[in-house]
Amino acid sequence: MSLSPTPAEPITPDPVREVPDTLLTQSWLDLSFLHWATDPADVAPLLPAGTVPDTHDGLTYVGLVAFRMHRVGWFRVPGIPYLGTFPETNVRLYSVDRHGRRGVVFRSLEASRLLPVAVARSAFRMPYMWARMAIHRDADTISYTSSRRWPGPRGARCRIGVRIGERIEEPTALEHFLTARWGMHNAFFGRPVYLPNTHPRWPLHRGELLHCEDELVTAAGLPSPAGPPVSVLYSPGVPVRFGRPARPGGLPTP
Repeated sequence: MSLSPTPAEPITPDPVREVPDTLLTQSWLDLSFLHWATDPADVAPLLPAGTVPDTHDGLTYVGLVAFRMHRVGWFRVPGIPYLGTFPETNVRLYSVDRHGRRGVVFRSLEASRLLPVAVARSAFRMPYMWARMAIHRDADTISYTSSRRWPGPRGARCRIGVRIGERIEEPTALEHFLTARWGMHNAFFGRPVYLPNTHPRWPLHRGELLHCEDELVTAAGLPSPAGPPVSVLYSPGVPVRFGRPARPGGLPTP
C-alpha cells in the first residue's frame, strides 16, 4: 500500500519542517486522546486520493480526540474570544502522501459554535458538525459530552471521562506517532491538499479512561471499536500555528 518510493518523513516530537507563513493561529487545550488499533485495509477507502494509511508496526489507528479550541485567529491577528473558542471532538485517521508527508485525516469534527461550523463546511469542505457540547474539569478528572444537532445523524452522542495521571517524561514511539502530527490531508473540490502546522512539543500525561459512550466513530463510517482503547493520553495543550497550503485547504484542528 505505497504511492511512491519517497520514504515517509521521520516521526519526531518536534516539527519536521519550517512553517514560514501564518494562515491561522489557535490553541488546543485540555485534550484527551483515545485510540484504537485497526487494519489499514479497513480505513484506506476513507482517505483522500493521494494518501494511504500511515502505520506503526503494521497497524494504523482510529483516534477520538476531545478538547477545547481556544481563540482561533487568521494570519497574525489575535484570536477571537467567543466565536473562536468552543469545545470540539473529532474522529481522525492517520495518513501519509506520495511526498512522504505524514498527517491526519478528519472523518468528523463536532463543534459547539454554529458559525465556524457553517464556514468550515461551506468554504473549506471540512466535515464539521454542529453539536451541543460541554467540558467539565474536577480536580484530576475531566469529562466531555456531545450531542449532534446538524447535520445528521442528528443526536449522535459522545460521553468521555478521563482521570489525568502522571506526566510522561519519555513518550513511546507509538505515543509520538499518535500525537506529533505536523499536517492535515484533505480534499478541496477533488484536489489533494496538505496543510502544515507547528507547535511546541506536546506535554503528555497518562490517562485512565473512566467511561466512553460513543456513537461518533460509527457515524463517521468506521466499524465500532472492539474493546477499550489501546492508548489514553491527556495534554493540557499547546499554542498552534498553521501555514499556508499549496492549494486552498480546510480549517485545521488537532
